[in-house]
Amino acid sequence: MPDLAFGIDIGGSAIKAGRVDLGSGEVQHKLSHVTTPVPSTPDAVIAAVGRLLDLHGVTRATPVGLSVPAPVVHGVVPFMANLDQGWAGVDVPTLVEARLGRPVVAVNDADAAALGEVRFGAAKGVSGTVIVTTLGTGIGSGVVVDGRLVPNVELGHLEIDSYDAETRASARQKNVENLSWAQWAARLQRYYSHVEKLFSPDLFVVGGAISEQAPHFLPLLDLRTPIVPAVLRNRAGVVGAAYAASRA
Repeated sequence: MPDLAFGIDIGGSAIKAGRVDLGSGEVQHKLSHVTTPVPSTPDAVIAAVGRLLDLHGVTRATPVGLSVPAPVVHGVVPFMANLDQGWAGVDVPTLVEARLGRPVVAVNDADAAALGEVRFGAAKGVSGTVIVTTLGTGIGSGVVVDGRLVPNVELGHLEIDSYDAETRASARQKNVENLSWAQWAARLQRYYSHVEKLFSPDLFVVGGAISEQAPHFLPLLDLRTPIVPAVLRNRAGVVGAAYAASRA
């Protein structure tokens, strides 16, 4: 495995990037940010990715990973929720190679976060099944079993009590409905208990910006499975994408 790789996290509002030390998982210097283009078409976003690569002087010898806010099936985005609909059906590595002349590895954003936390973060050294969830506008999820990613597992869309889970238990819903920590924790309890019953994981890791306030809600949950906050925070997508690229 190389010593360094470059990770790029494509989000609905911003694109973050950085060179990652694969020994420590640390981002060298600071993350770079550019605003996600509007409209966020594949060509416009890939042009922004190219500017970030040029800014950092990334050569073809450096593995490059892209974290994408959508499922990625053998490099192809089957559908898109948070970027322009022109992404649907796009083979991301093929298009980037055509536009920028360099190979990349594309990975779902929650999967990237999961890889980052398992290799460098809160789940480092944990064997068995680790489920990383990101609580934000929705609920992203990544499942890693003995270090191997099970890609594109959308546990935020489980139907629980006749509701799509993330429409009840996401961080966005806490804010929209002005729920107290206790009220929101009751919804999280229902969600995580259901996931626990289905998968019997060895560890839950909770990410998303709200994980910084974990002491307000994680102690309110009663689960058999240990549940801990993520540690990579806003670096997770960049670090995980870089790690995925280095493994490829």
